[in-house]
Amino acid sequence: MKKIEIMDTTVRDGEQTKAVSFKCEEKLVIVKRLLADVGVSRCEVSSARVSAEEQKALSMIMDWAKEANFSDQVEVLSFTDYKKSIDWLLPTGCRRINLLTKGSQKHCEMQLGKSLSQHLADVRKTVDYAKENGFKCNVYLEDWSNGIKNSPDYVWQMLETYQTLGFERILLPDTLGILNPFEVCDYISQTVTRFPELKFEFHAHNDYGMAVANTLAAIRAGVSGVHVTVNGLGERTGNADLAQVAAAINDHTEFSTTINEKKLKDISVLVETFSGKRIAANMPILGGDVFTQTAGIHADGDKKGNLYVSRLTPDRFDRNRTYALGKLSGKASLEMNLNKLRIHLNDEQKEKLLQKIVELGDLKKNVTVEDLPFLVSDMLGGQRYKNFRVKNCVVTTTMQMKPCANVQVEYKGKLYEETSQGSGGYDAFMNALRKLSPKMGLEIPKLMDFEITIPPGGNSNSLVEAVIKWDNGMVTHAVSSDQVKAAIKATERILNLME
Repeated sequence: MKKIEIMDTTVRDGEQTKAVSFKCEEKLVIVKRLLADVGVSRCEVSSARVSAEEQKALSMIMDWAKEANFSDQVEVLSFTDYKKSIDWLLPTGCRRINLLTKGSQKHCEMQLGKSLSQHLADVRKTVDYAKENGFKCNVYLEDWSNGIKNSPDYVWQMLETYQTLGFERILLPDTLGILNPFEVCDYISQTVTRFPELKFEFHAHNDYGMAVANTLAAIRAGVSGVHVTVNGLGERTGNADLAQVAAAINDHTEFSTTINEKKLKDISVLVETFSGKRIAANMPILGGDVFTQTAGIHADGDKKGNLYVSRLTPDRFDRNRTYALGKLSGKASLEMNLNKLRIHLNDEQKEKLLQKIVELGDLKKNVTVEDLPFLVSDMLGGQRYKNFRVKNCVVTTTMQMKPCANVQVEYKGKLYEETSQGSGGYDAFMNALRKLSPKMGLEIPKLMDFEITIPPGGNSNSLVEAVIKWDNGMVTHAVSSDQVKAAIKATERILNLME
């Protein structure tokens, strides 16, 4: 199958997301993962002349890229400024630029204050200098979507000139995300027909929520490559999302990609961590709820023959299908989760447990598979899952000193006590537990993700929920009016589950 090139611009265009700024080391790690593990065709990693720190980051990336044979797959956004961008790039070792030019008459005349001929003269001068210094060049037509809609003759004249300048690729951005798929298909078809010798790529923005659809339309119309960001990061509503674009190309076009779908979740979590921007739970492909069936009828259908399964299967993306527990759950949902935990109940016990789950769902309580052992234990009146208890914990926080936690726990009937400091109250508690770990002979799992949820519009005394993901793959949660207490309860739960 013919392949579509996917150029990722997470650490360049994605960094234009509000309040996102990647450190040098973070940029390097993201680019390494994208090129070496995820398998994107190329990465746009920087903008020329931004800062000394940006230049340092680019140099670090290029040092790695040369050693790993990825030099030709690293690109930088540069400007029509004759020598300035090129001179800034020379010491970094990067020799591939995506030159930013004005793709609409309005931008050219109003922002630059120049005619098309004057602008093209500047472009030619910049490109000549770049090539003299060993650079290979692609070119952006900024605001191309408005240009092709409102000043098509301007665009055609520009492309006629670009045919003679030796650009490897012509990059067509929908800069303000104004197009729909029908327009994209029409405009790009016209463009490809007029200039069959040129290699075009499409750069979508998501202002109307159509970035992925527009990207597919561009592929159908004849582009050879498309641009994406991890988690759809980007200015305003963001860019086309890498995972969604890759899956859509593989499933809905005659083309394929070089993307390793099993690595998409890992890179998503990495970028979430570095950017501080969490993705929505229902975000296609990668969201936490995507492969979760909630309705009991769906679980029943899957149990009887995978009736609610499509080719968008979780195993493609190294994920698992789950069945939610709540007021819409049915017997099949419960049985699948009990089987997963190897808990065996009779029909009467299952019915009683299901009633309890439905009651909790009506109260808006979040019931997870990890909660089932506790619910079963309570239902049967047992103590099986209560080997570990936090008997007491005093957390002291001051303005000038580190928080301190004095912790007393009971494990298998024996009391243990320890004191420790930490960067926060919960961190101090966890440090105290780690000190006790060898005395108790109990391994303390590593915290992988931590989230505190407060109800919208809640008061200062509102209940909060702590949700903790551990390195053993388990997730525990607990509710309290104090967030440190909620986190401690969630920790108490994981230690009992491990037992």
